[in-house]
Amino acid sequence: MKPLAALAALLCLVTPAFADGDAAAGAAVFRKCQACHSIEPVNRVGPTLASIVGRPVASVADYTYSPAMKAFAEGGKVWDEALLAEYLMAPKAMVPGTRMTFAGLRKAEEIANLIAFLKAAPAP
Repeated sequence: MKPLAALAALLCLVTPAFADGDAAAGAAVFRKCQACHSIEPVNRVGPTLASIVGRPVASVADYTYSPAMKAFAEGGKVWDEALLAEYLMAPKAMVPGTRMTFAGLRKAEEIANLIAFLKAAPAP
């Protein structure tokens, strides 16, 4: 099975878990992200993740995105739960050339919890 087809199949299994995400457990998962990202309105190595759910891809005004992420954002993509889940599973497969070095989360529960945490984080 091609990697993207396998990823799409896995995404179908993950999607129902979004409603069950635990924001408190997601805070623990976020520790894997916080070396590069913040939920405050401050960029680090990576862009802020404050208010990411519902935000257009590659849209933090004062962050310099990779050409790959800018190209991925074309067409008006928005970071909704499904797109975030797919990206969090395999960032480099979804956006070849991304500067994000994180390999991805393999557990659907961790993805759902992280998304719940990001949604619950206060807006800047």
